[in-house]
Amino acid sequence: MNLSGSQKRRILLLYISKVSGHRQATIAIQRALRKLDPNVEAPSINGFGYTYPFLEKVVNSAYMAVIRRAPHIWDSMYDNPKLVKRSQFIQNFLHKASHKKIAQLFKDYQPDTVVCTQAFPCGMVADYKISHSLDVTLVAVLTDFAPHSFWIHEGIDYYIVPAAELKDRFVKKGVPPDKIKVYGIPIRAKFAVQLDKNPIREKLGLRADLPTLLLMGGGQGLGPIKEAVTSLLRVPTDLQMIVIAGTNTELLKWLQDTARTSPKKLISYEYANNVDELMEMATLIITKPGGMTTSEALAKGLPMAIINPLPGQEMRNTDFLLNKGIAIRIDGTEDIGEEIDLLLRSPERLSAMRRAASDHGKPHAASDVASLILQNAEDSEDEGVEEEPSVVSEA
Repeated sequence: MNLSGSQKRRILLLYISKVSGHRQATIAIQRALRKLDPNVEAPSINGFGYTYPFLEKVVNSAYMAVIRRAPHIWDSMYDNPKLVKRSQFIQNFLHKASHKKIAQLFKDYQPDTVVCTQAFPCGMVADYKISHSLDVTLVAVLTDFAPHSFWIHEGIDYYIVPAAELKDRFVKKGVPPDKIKVYGIPIRAKFAVQLDKNPIREKLGLRADLPTLLLMGGGQGLGPIKEAVTSLLRVPTDLQMIVIAGTNTELLKWLQDTARTSPKKLISYEYANNVDELMEMATLIITKPGGMTTSEALAKGLPMAIINPLPGQEMRNTDFLLNKGIAIRIDGTEDIGEEIDLLLRSPERLSAMRRAASDHGKPHAASDVASLILQNAEDSEDEGVEEEPSVVSEA
């Protein structure tokens, strides 16, 4: 699809938090749009940071404090209908108070479509759209397998969800079925490509006859990665590990020191731009169940092991993966090595998990979202053009 010959499309993409799956999904859609239509204008903006920069810092700090010190509180708040109802006044106030800055965004970028990968900016734009009777398409893109009521607003034209179960839940909440598209979570296009393992294996110095474990803890290297590596080093099965530490410099140094004396091969990264290659090589990924990492692993048909998922969206993502036979869940750190070793000794079980992952992978989600946006814009343009009356020559 290339619409370069018609009116230039203006798509505004809104996310929250610079280091987040929300932003990664936005970038994936942005790249897909530009691939389909090189002339499209598709800037991405931190919607929360733009409208409420101070409040964003406060909320982020409060969220991290709750997750670290009292995660059960976050679990009780997540998708709580009573909380949604009680906080309606605050939501309405923040939405209305954001109108001046939203108006400036619309003036600066003049979008015909707005895409939101997080519920808060989506609610602000939906309220602004309805209040000003705007003819703009609003697309809500979920980045977790855990829909919640804060997503639901009048004025949203399309909901992009990762699985059919989420569509069913939104329908039960009153969203018309034709507004919901089961496209998946938008990820980078390279995860849709099946790679040749041999040159990657040679580059990384991996052995073809040993299982490879990929350990990730998100951008901040969170979770019991150190405990997992220590436990896995003690198992009788010969294996090799690749660990991404993120911003956790203490973990990275420990991994580098451990690798020097480890009886098993241990490769460590601070950040990795080749996660698609690492997933291609992996037999199993041990990871936090964030929506983006989960979707990338599904696109690669990669089974998962999840250790101590956090309450809220992580727990709900885990439930989805367990119900589909894609992952195992390990509670506590003392049994990590034993549980992983047992799984590695069960090739039939691993193969079934791999098939389930592939069956639920949606590697083309970003392209599907981009196609929907551009096709909708084209259809809207066609509806607005009156046909020339036909000329009938007189005899």
